[in-house]
Amino acid sequence: MKFGKALKREMVPEWTEAYIDYRGLKRILQEVLQHKNEEQPSTTSRARISLHRAFSGLNQQPKHVHRKSDIEDQVINVNMYQQDGSRRLYNTEFLGQSEDGGDIEAKFFKKLDEELNKVNTFYEDKVKEMVNEASLLNKQMDALVALRIKVEEPNVDVNSSRISSTGVAMSPLRTCEMENENGIEMGDTWLTDDCTNSQSGSECIELNIGKDAGSDVGEESASSPEAGEVGTTTGFPQEGGNTENSSENPLKILDHVKINNTMDSPLSTIKRVFKDSKEEDLCFKKEELKKVEERLWVVFIEFYQKLRLLKHYSYMNLAAFSKIMKKYDKITSRRAAESYMKIVDNSYLGSSDEVTHLLDKVEGTFIKHFSNADRRKGMKSLRPKVKKEKHNITFSSGFFSGCSIALLVAVILRIQARKLLGQDGGASYMVNIFPLYSLFAYIVLHMLMYAAVTYFWTRYRINYPFIFGFKQGTELGHREVFLLSNGLAVLALACFLANLHLDIHSRVSNYKTVNELIPLTLVTVVLAILLCPFDIIYRSSRFFFLRCLVRCIYAPLYKVRLPDFFLADNLTSQVQAIRCVELYICYYGLGEYSTRQNKCHSHSAYNVFYFVVAVVPFWLRFLQCLRRLLEDRDAIHGYNALKYFLTIVAVLVRTAFELKKGRTWMVLALVSSAVAIIMTTYWDIVQDWGLLQRNSKNPFLRDKLIISHKSIYFAAMVLDGLLRIAWLQLVLEFNLQGLHKVVVSMLIACLEIVRRGIWNFFRLENEHLNNIGKYRAFKSVPLPFNYYDPDTDKDD
Repeated sequence: MKFGKALKREMVPEWTEAYIDYRGLKRILQEVLQHKNEEQPSTTSRARISLHRAFSGLNQQPKHVHRKSDIEDQVINVNMYQQDGSRRLYNTEFLGQSEDGGDIEAKFFKKLDEELNKVNTFYEDKVKEMVNEASLLNKQMDALVALRIKVEEPNVDVNSSRISSTGVAMSPLRTCEMENENGIEMGDTWLTDDCTNSQSGSECIELNIGKDAGSDVGEESASSPEAGEVGTTTGFPQEGGNTENSSENPLKILDHVKINNTMDSPLSTIKRVFKDSKEEDLCFKKEELKKVEERLWVVFIEFYQKLRLLKHYSYMNLAAFSKIMKKYDKITSRRAAESYMKIVDNSYLGSSDEVTHLLDKVEGTFIKHFSNADRRKGMKSLRPKVKKEKHNITFSSGFFSGCSIALLVAVILRIQARKLLGQDGGASYMVNIFPLYSLFAYIVLHMLMYAAVTYFWTRYRINYPFIFGFKQGTELGHREVFLLSNGLAVLALACFLANLHLDIHSRVSNYKTVNELIPLTLVTVVLAILLCPFDIIYRSSRFFFLRCLVRCIYAPLYKVRLPDFFLADNLTSQVQAIRCVELYICYYGLGEYSTRQNKCHSHSAYNVFYFVVAVVPFWLRFLQCLRRLLEDRDAIHGYNALKYFLTIVAVLVRTAFELKKGRTWMVLALVSSAVAIIMTTYWDIVQDWGLLQRNSKNPFLRDKLIISHKSIYFAAMVLDGLLRIAWLQLVLEFNLQGLHKVVVSMLIACLEIVRRGIWNFFRLENEHLNNIGKYRAFKSVPLPFNYYDPDTDKDD
């Protein structure tokens, strides 16, 4: 594979613009090559020159080579200068600019310098961020070990702890051999070498992971305040001169920390409402210690992934500079690559080993304190296996898709034979049984649309696992989703076909009750698979879905994340499916399945819930918008909440018209639906997709587009509006070739699911581009501890 394609495939998607512009440099080299070809003599002349050179006197060859070498050594002259007194920038002077075509080569080196400065600056800034974050993790680990000691020995006398000359507490609780009840060694957390027992093989892992991080940068960066004072051995930042050195009393750290309240549960949110504080005092309980360890476990894994991406970024850019310079030498027959690569190797990108140093420190810390000194277990958590495509998934997907198509054809033929789709024939079956199975049609179609969207996300390098926050290696690709959807389709269609077959044969009339229970059995099986606690059928993905669903249900009590409101938005397109669930409860809860008499609408409670379930998804999104409005203080969330409120009004009026009929309700339903359609369509296109931007270089679109064909964006905008208008069919009730009303409602609901699938792609594309614009490639993981100054708090 060509290096350009390999580089594009290996890029961190959110950092694409920060990588070297390899294709741009290749285009300039193509201009150089084209100019060289135009300047070359004819084939016959080149042959004569080659023969002349081949048979020329040997005594002239060494002199020629020496003179050529002197010229080549002076092809370029790279100058280095400093910006703002610290940052190094490079400027290459091409000495052959006066030659024919030299201006193109000078253009190449100018572009090369721009890319080197860009890559070098980006890498240096990111490394500084990592060093500062390492300093914060130092203090977090100081607090964690102190909390472990306090929890395990609550009666320990802090003031009696002896301090060694290196600033390490010599209390018996601070020995290397001590272990807690989980077997985690309670070794020193500061960078010291006096706690090593080489003979026994046990060693206190250096937990101050940022101490030596700045040693390779030079004295200036190591002593600068930007380095985050990573070389300090204290667990508490020295501020204002009124805080004690925590190395004198390790447990004194606990006097300066509180637990960060992330409000990640309903209980913490309620506490936040009645207590205006983002921190909670330590309670020194094992439950608290366990939660802190879990949060730091996630923090360390995420920090390690950041370092790995940064190291890979350095490696790929260095390889790109080497490749492009080799191409330059090959085209121009010069030897400038060696001298330029020396500059690249001596730059911050090529010479800094801070990332490697931090990687080693994090590995040692994580293995020692979060994996019970089990290296295999620790590295498995830090470096999860890359997800590999399995042939059995492709085979099973093809098998189940073939079966589902065959069953679908059989079901259609059976329905056509019984004439169930007409207004007159099979009225009882269409009203009572068909909606029960249509639930699975909605779910399968939604899953198929998600499989298609996932395929296009992958094709256009939209980093959906990072955006959704999937654990690395557990995300479902389009093949897995396609397999699950086809498997569910086979199961549902087989039950539906069996129901049709048993329903029309009089010889099985004694088993009518059993036949009516087939849909309920199917729902029970699907729920059992979804809630199955065993590690089968993609347990991590099932539980991720359930967690997001719970967070949606408790919308105002959870901090709103992108997966939460993304799922809630998708639920707004499944109103008919939710009504099918209500029908299951009524149909089987009241025992009407035995007589097949659906009298649900005769119950006032059912009619009330018929209204409620229709607005539940929109109400959850409304609450999510209010939560984000209160937290972010951004008016855009208020406008979004207004949009969902208008949609709720439209749904309620449309449902009232469906149940009560009448011209007045019809007019109200048309007006409210039209207002909701206009606002939601505008919001989809402008806010969610980021299109129709003013002064965009792509008229009526946006500046950055992932899909090269602009017509696709215009088609998507038109299709989104048309599919939203399709909902008016439920109000106008046009006669569609004598189809049953239940079938029409099902078709309209399917169109809405298709529209939601299209929305999903462009919504995540816009989110991905926003991440690229901010170079946001990492999750923001809140730290468990928050340091504070108690004296300052008292004054306040």
